[in-house]
Amino acid sequence: MPVNRETMASAPRTPAMRRDAMAPLLRPEFAHQLLELALSVAHADETELTLQAGSSALTRFANNGIHQNVAETQTTVSIRSVVEGRMARVSTNRLDPASIAETVARAEELARLQAPEPDLLPMPDPQQYPQVARAFASAMLTPEERAEKTEAMIAVARREKLTAAGVVANHRTAQALINSRGLEAYYEETGAEYSVTMQGSDSSGWAKASSTDGARLDFAGGAETAARKARLSAAPIELPPGRYTVILEPAAVLDLLGFLFWDFGGLAILDQRSFLTGRLGTRLFGENIHIHDDVLHPLQSGAPFDGEGMPRQRLKLVEGGVIRSLAYARQTAERMRREHPEIPAAPTGHGFPLPNEYGEAPLNIMMEGGEQTLEELIAGVERGILVTRLWYIREVDAYEKLLTGMTRDGTFLIEKGQLARGLRNFRFNQSMIELLNQVEALGIPTRASGEESFDMVVPPLRAGGFNFTEVTRF
Repeated sequence: MPVNRETMASAPRTPAMRRDAMAPLLRPEFAHQLLELALSVAHADETELTLQAGSSALTRFANNGIHQNVAETQTTVSIRSVVEGRMARVSTNRLDPASIAETVARAEELARLQAPEPDLLPMPDPQQYPQVARAFASAMLTPEERAEKTEAMIAVARREKLTAAGVVANHRTAQALINSRGLEAYYEETGAEYSVTMQGSDSSGWAKASSTDGARLDFAGGAETAARKARLSAAPIELPPGRYTVILEPAAVLDLLGFLFWDFGGLAILDQRSFLTGRLGTRLFGENIHIHDDVLHPLQSGAPFDGEGMPRQRLKLVEGGVIRSLAYARQTAERMRREHPEIPAAPTGHGFPLPNEYGEAPLNIMMEGGEQTLEELIAGVERGILVTRLWYIREVDAYEKLLTGMTRDGTFLIEKGQLARGLRNFRFNQSMIELLNQVEALGIPTRASGEESFDMVVPPLRAGGFNFTEVTRF
């Protein structure tokens, strides 16, 4: 495709971003024109161009009033150049021809200064990608619309004589990844989320949710949930530390699980920094634990390709408690086959943009559950503790996945299948391996949002012997 330099020179510095919610945020022909421009001045053996465009907006509130509105729109281009087995990447947010040419030149200059990478593979050829039917699911909310949703949450706080704080946010993103071998990958999606904390004089409640379709979010309903937890946990009592039957709501489940999945990358195994080292193919968790990675699930989000443009595959990570699969980038799979031929390895589409030191990781986690509601799980507990969410989680022992942290915004004593009282919060020290061997029941999976990890589709769960080590002062 010939490069029309006059058109490029007069074009705006960001691609056309129409106000119409159904119009593409990033047109493939724009990305392709940028690549052709980059190739016209390139001298590298191979060139890759990644173009990312996005707009996001957020309304923040506290003390029952809005105090911040922010919005951002930006477009960035990243050029990866490969020169004689050496590689470098340079990014810019200036899209005029001179800036693109300068970025290409800098990437090539830096590549020549790097040490050769003996494991570097040629860039991928064209790939086939599955269709993802969630782009344009929600339009960008206007400031007025975000204010309306925020006011609905604040109205709940005023009615219940509580103080509310939180955010209402949404975004729209698009990305294109194309290279000099003919690969072209494009993806666009929208998203929205809210987080709300309701605070009383000695108690608090919390709710958070996100979706690629903002119409699915019940903002006022989330505020009602947070207010109910704040009311029920008023005048909390202190329970001695110890091992208790626990029910973890989905937000608590995902924030704990998030500490596992960086270890499910092939490079983490090769580097012997994964807790799965020496444990592949073994039953590490209970037989009722089934976890997989699936970017195409309707409750998930993200592009159907990875940082090199390889198609993402569905992975059975844990099946019946047995570690079944790892995520592989192309380079990691090649190295694994060479160094450990006994381990079956092939690219799974979970790599990050090169160069990187992380390798790969599964980021679309799905934990299978059962058919019980949260209320039904609670009803099955004679005496135990319900945990709404966790915070300030840190890893104590990387190989045993021993974690420490605290409960927050809704910790309750369960007696005879009912929420009896609010509890002062606990610190915990808990091995994830032990926890996932003590799961007694699983509820209905849902898309959940937390504070310590990325969003997942996970169920609430009931487990025995959860180790609470200390009572906090709040």
